Amino acid sequence: MGTPDSGGPAAEDVAVDDSTLDGNAIGGMLMEIFGADMTMAVGTCAGCGAVGPVAELAVYMPGPGTVVRCRHCDAVLMVFVRIREITCVDLEGLASLS
Repeated sequence: MGTPDSGGPAAEDVAVDDSTLDGNAIGGMLMEIFGADMTMAVGTCAGCGAVGPVAELAVYMPGPGTVVRCRHCDAVLMVFVRIREITCVDLEGLASLS
């Protein structure tokens, strides 16, 4: 979790608005991609090291793709874009997912 001493924003500094969903919003898509319920999988943010279940991540879906961000430092953890019936997945912001 970011703290003033670590240079990252504290959890209460990350903006959450009406367009922010939780990780349960992508449960079906994750099931399609991974073949298992991933909402209870534990992810580690590569940016700040925060650890928590996918169900608690911040999800933004209004754009051409789906962006999943860390609720602690607002780093992009996952990006999903559907192109011609293929879902492209970027998990670069995750240090681990188990």
